[in-house]
Amino acid sequence: MNIETIKSVYFVGAGGIGMSALVRYFLSRGKFVAGYDRTPSELTECLIAEGAQIHYEEDADLIPEECKDKESTLVVLTPAVPQEHAELVYFRNNGFEIQKRAQVLGTITHSSKGLCVAGTHGKTTTSTMTAHLLHQSHVGCTAFLGGISKNYGTNLLLSKTSPYTVIEADEFDRSFHWLSPFMSVITSTDPDHLDIYGTAEAYLESFEHYTTLIQPGGALIIRKGISLQPQVQQGVKVYTYSRDEGDFHAENIRIGNGEIFIDFVGPEVRINDIQLGVPISINIENGVAAMALAHLNGVTNEEIKQGMASFHGVDRRFDFKIKNDRVVFLSDYAHHPSEIKQSVLSIRELYKDKKITAIFQPHLYTRTRDFYKDFASSLSLLDEVILVDIYPAREQPIPGVTSQLIYDNLRPGIEKCMCKKEEILNILENKNIEVLITLGAGDIDNYVPSITEKLNTRLNKPQS
Repeated sequence: MNIETIKSVYFVGAGGIGMSALVRYFLSRGKFVAGYDRTPSELTECLIAEGAQIHYEEDADLIPEECKDKESTLVVLTPAVPQEHAELVYFRNNGFEIQKRAQVLGTITHSSKGLCVAGTHGKTTTSTMTAHLLHQSHVGCTAFLGGISKNYGTNLLLSKTSPYTVIEADEFDRSFHWLSPFMSVITSTDPDHLDIYGTAEAYLESFEHYTTLIQPGGALIIRKGISLQPQVQQGVKVYTYSRDEGDFHAENIRIGNGEIFIDFVGPEVRINDIQLGVPISINIENGVAAMALAHLNGVTNEEIKQGMASFHGVDRRFDFKIKNDRVVFLSDYAHHPSEIKQSVLSIRELYKDKKITAIFQPHLYTRTRDFYKDFASSLSLLDEVILVDIYPAREQPIPGVTSQLIYDNLRPGIEKCMCKKEEILNILENKNIEVLITLGAGDIDNYVPSITEKLNTRLNKPQS
């Protein structure tokens, strides 16, 4: 289906962060946009205010008439929706064209230069950072992001003149195989989504296939040391990167007083004294990848330097809610053992002498089943762990798979407890909090405002 000729777009699952960027894209193109989501959220309410018609009941009768002409309507599906969903069944039985998010992105980017960021973790921050570097430069870009950019308050950037489109490339159910990148970063290939892939080998093969899709004349920027053998086409350059080594890397790293400065080094480029706008140590590596993409696509050294300093981060990625001498509280989306380890080590580097407490909500029964020992190992780097129940997302419970599996494997001597998410505020009531972080990709974020309020109230009480 030609995007230019469609009149209506219907989203079966409109409220996800990635899907919402497409909703906004089609609204910007003057299309009639409607859809379903399971529950209201701040994001769906924003989309309704921007012109989308969204409902929360699974009912084919609620599909607007404007979306019932199969010749002029595109149906976009999120993988989180079950195949037996009543509205999806309606569209399928009536011969509508149904595409996944990545298919639509593949179509949109077919005529542009796609700058894609793939990997088990790090891709949201790296792609958002890349988009910011291009957007604030003379180069510009359109961008479909997997998180809300704090610089722009949105997950979609639009440009009518730039040939570049920045995309977070999602490996879930092999979605990124629909893309045709001009250049791509691959941040990591730690096994994940084994409910879909079955084995770590199949997961890795999926990334290898993805590298074959990069267009001749483009480039692959791959993190040094990951277990991936690229299979790029002839005419695709391959670069390595990491924090400390590779074709692109950082030198002269200075961390202190809540600030980070680095020198960026690559083939025929060196930019000294770059300040990280979000001074978290993992952002050194994310920044190297983003700067490499920006540099290879014409962003000047000065623009890169200014862009890195002015980058404000992404919602739920090392998202500081309180930051002072007495209490630090931040929200982070980390939901894989490797991500959690990186998050904790980054926090530990900033707050060496503070007690660090985490509230962790595991995401998916299958991921917990497959990695509970790894989760326990990463969480054991903390001083204290508060575990809540598993967020099921698209899954049904698996007998014997609960947060208890992680709890029982935490290191001896660590402070720990388990509770229901509704009990979090009561649990925090009598705890001595120095540095607190919420971890997880489920709905734990819904409790962040009330936690922030509680901690601020405590701060405002006179010290005895």
